[in-house]
Amino acid sequence: MKKMTISALILSLFASSFAIANEVNIFNARHYKADAELYSKFTTATGIKVNLINGKAGALEKRMIEEGADSAADLYITADAGRCGAFKAKGMTQSGLVSSTIKSSVPKSFRTTHWVGVAKRARIVYYSPERVSGAELSGLTYESLADPKWKGRIAIRASSNIYNKSLVASLVKNNGKKAAGEWAKGVVANMARDPKGNDRAQIMAVAAGEADIAVANTYYLALMLSGNKGPEQQEAAKKS
Repeated sequence: MKKMTISALILSLFASSFAIANEVNIFNARHYKADAELYSKFTTATGIKVNLINGKAGALEKRMIEEGADSAADLYITADAGRCGAFKAKGMTQSGLVSSTIKSSVPKSFRTTHWVGVAKRARIVYYSPERVSGAELSGLTYESLADPKWKGRIAIRASSNIYNKSLVASLVKNNGKKAAGEWAKGVVANMARDPKGNDRAQIMAVAAGEADIAVANTYYLALMLSGNKGPEQQEAAKKS
């Protein structure tokens, strides 16, 4: 079997890759209704059956690595470029995503020959309007989170989180390793508590008064506001 190709690109963009197959096996770490609708449209358009093997990214990657050449995986769909790059570094991907359709559909900065992105995730700063002034927020950047004025006021996930790894990687690329290292020390010094929980937990920490600002992805706020995660999270989201 070929090595697995990581891709978060809508399958219809490269349906021709499976023209000779009757079905395709997708190891899937994304679980969204919109994705399921895309798979259904792909099958309708091509006649190719989509078999989903759902799970957490870490578990799916471990399985693919252990199965090696015997793995049934054809595609691996996951979240975050950092995770894609790390899996590629383990030799678990193959190049070949070079079609004109991909090049015309996806900006160069969101693709390589090994993986292709389909969505952007904004990682932003949430704040308490009761405890953070407009003047403090003026000119706020990732870099300024290391400013001593935020000492004891920041909630953020652990450094092992892939979203934060990608954030730090971007700072290393843009500012250099030394500056990124100093930034990390400054953020740690400004933490209101030891890192714990997921992105929603950081937003809830601000709502509870445990921190004044938090770093989290935007879509988590929408999920909390929807009420699908319960009234407690919905109320917390309304306070940010």
